[in-house]
Amino acid sequence: MGILNVTPDSFSDGGMFDSVAPALEHARQMIEEGADILDIGGESTRPGSVRVSVGEEIARVVPVIKAVTENLDIPLSIDTSKSEVAEAAVEAGAEIVNDISGLRFDEEIASVASRHRAGLILMHSRGDFETIHSQPPVEDIMNEVSVDFERSVAVANRAGVASEQIVLDVGIGFGKTPEQNLELIAKLDKLVSEFERFPILVGTSRKSFIGKLLGDASPNERLAGSIATVAVAIWNGAMIVRVHDVKETVQTVRIVEALRSAN
Repeated sequence: MGILNVTPDSFSDGGMFDSVAPALEHARQMIEEGADILDIGGESTRPGSVRVSVGEEIARVVPVIKAVTENLDIPLSIDTSKSEVAEAAVEAGAEIVNDISGLRFDEEIASVASRHRAGLILMHSRGDFETIHSQPPVEDIMNEVSVDFERSVAVANRAGVASEQIVLDVGIGFGKTPEQNLELIAKLDKLVSEFERFPILVGTSRKSFIGKLLGDASPNERLAGSIATVAVAIWNGAMIVRVHDVKETVQTVRIVEALRSAN
C-alpha cells in the first residue's frame, strides 16, 4: 500500500503532493514501482496535527481520487476518520476506507462501507484525535490491541460490514511506546493467528520509533530501518504494508517471500 498524502503538514512528505498534478505523478510512479493499493489522505495524523473541516478534507482528496481513477488502474483507499469524507471519497472512486480510529470517532464510517460494499481498515488507537499520540502506555499492548480489534469488528459487523471486507491494522506509533511498537512487530504472528479471518496491515514507514533507534534520524533517513520492520512484519504474517518507499519495499517483500518458501 503506497502512501499518497495530499496534505500540507504530514510528518514526512507534507506539501509535496498537495495538488492534483504532482499527486497524480506520484501515484503513477508508485504503481510503476509495484504498489497494489494507494492510500490517499487529506488530514495529517502526525503528533501535534490539527483537525481540518470536513469540507477542507473533501476538497483535498476528491479531486485527486477522481484524477487517479480516471487516469490509472489501481484500487484506492481513503485515509479518514470522518464518515462524510468517506462517503464523498467512495463516490469519487475509492474502494477502501482506512479509519485510524477503528470506528471510535465516527461509527457511521461502518455504514458507508456497508452501503458501498467497500473494504474497511480498522486501526487500533487510543484517545481522541488531539491526544492519540500522548496516551499513557498500557501495561499489556498485545491484549489491548486484541480486545480493541474485537470491539471494532463487532461495531462494523453490526452495521452490516461483512468480515471479508475487513482488514485490521495494529496502529504502530499511535499511543504506544517505542518498545511496544517493537513488541507488536516481533509478536505479530500471535495476532495473525488469533484473527486469522482478517488480513493484518502494518504501517511502520519512517515513523519516529525508527528514528529513535537510529540515533534521532530524520524521516528521510529511516529507509533502512523501515525496510527491516517490513521484513519482520511480512515474515510474521502481515498481508499488507503501508509505505512511502514502494520500490525498496517491493524488493524486500520478494526476498522475504522467497525465504519463507524455502523455510
